[in-house]
This record gives sequence, structure tokens and C-alpha cells, in this order.
Amino acid sequence: MTEYLAIIHKDPESDFGVSFPDFPGCTTVGRTLDEARVQAQEALEFHIEGMIEDGDVIPAPSSLDKVMHDPNNASGVAFMVNVRTPAKAVRVNVTLDENLLSAISGISKNRSKFLADAAWEKLQRDRAA
Repeated sequence: MTEYLAIIHKDPESDFGVSFPDFPGCTTVGRTLDEARVQAQEALEFHIEGMIEDGDVIPAPSSLDKVMHDPNNASGVAFMVNVRTPAKAVRVNVTLDENLLSAISGISKNRSKFLADAAWEKLQRDRAA
């Protein structure tokens, strides 16, 4: 997991807007602060996936001092967004109940991705608890 800074802005008559200084053009919104936070993670992960597909280099996270020194960010509030940055895939053997494997195959064309996503979700829930 990598942490990137996000900047949240709120005008009196608008939703919460989120931008990412390390990823120009990547933005999202939310009606509530919680919704904006969730949308921020989803938007950044989607943006990074697109960059990888395009062969772009994923930038290293900027420091808080550098980000907040930019006048465009002065009126916003910074917060951290954890995203999974891809690493080299490693092949492993696992043993699964036949019914479980069948159920997974019934809803996903990519069992490896399905199982990896499920494992990441479980890890995030356990960390939050």
C-alpha cells in the first residue's frame, strides 16, 4: 500500500471536491465528507490502473510541505489516501472447497483477481477494526 495526499475543498453551495496533487486531472466529489473519502480512494486506484495500462510511470508521493506550499492547495485540507500499487504477480498453489471455486467461477472470469481483491478487502477491514 502507498499513501498519497489528497486535497479536499468545500464551497458553501457545493459538494466536497477532492483532488490529488501527484495526479493532475484526477478528481472526484462526494455529497458528504465520508462519501468524498471513499470516492477518493476509488478514483485514485482507477486512475493509477489507467496509468499502468498506458505504460505511464506512477509518481512517488509528494511531501505535505511541498503540496501545501502550492497556492492552489492553500484553501483545502489535506488527507491521506491508501492505494494498492501493483507489484509483480507471484504464482501460488491454494486448496479450495470445490463448491467455493465453482461459485467464484460463476461470477468472475478471473479467479485470481477475484481472490486477490477479496483478500485485500479482508485486510482493510481487519486493519480498520
